Amino acid sequence: MKFFRSVSCVALPMLLATVVFAQSDMHKSDAAQKSSDAQRAFDQLKSLAGTWRASVKATPPDPHIDGAAPEITLRVTSRGNALVHEMQEAGKPLDPTKYDHPVTMLYVDGDKLNLIHYCDAGNRPHMVARPSADGKKVEFDFADLSGDNQYGHMYHAVFTVIDADHHAEDWTYLMPGDKPVQVHMDLLRTK
Repeated sequence: MKFFRSVSCVALPMLLATVVFAQSDMHKSDAAQKSSDAQRAFDQLKSLAGTWRASVKATPPDPHIDGAAPEITLRVTSRGNALVHEMQEAGKPLDPTKYDHPVTMLYVDGDKLNLIHYCDAGNRPHMVARPSADGKKVEFDFADLSGDNQYGHMYHAVFTVIDADHHAEDWTYLMPGDKPVQVHMDLLRTK
């Protein structure tokens, strides 16, 4: 009888531990799947590292935006854990005190691919990605905003990989009063 009690005192905790670890492993595999979706999308975007020349078109049409040809630089940093997206006006010196020079950071946190856009409007919209099934498109939805919203803020972004030397970016900016301005950039690799 003592033997049976001793065995049950050891066997029951082992059985419970097995069930708990099995459930934990199920949650880990769910999280790993989500994380791998975010990581796959991030790796796809990191393949765009380099320098790009964009042709730009706005909706509704805007003569200050349409036909612009900004230079976009994408750079992998922080041991591969972050992607820096910088835009500057073509032919203008790199002087962010005088010219537009928005910077966007992309990174994976847990099971989410995040984007924070450091805008010339003085705010920092945060967006979270929805990768597409085909792996060619990564769409970012607005999550929250830090900073001043007096001049509006970036609200939505879509990156579409066409091939190694060609991609598109679609950005939606909400003007004051929540009036959207959509900008489509067709980008060709220069380096």
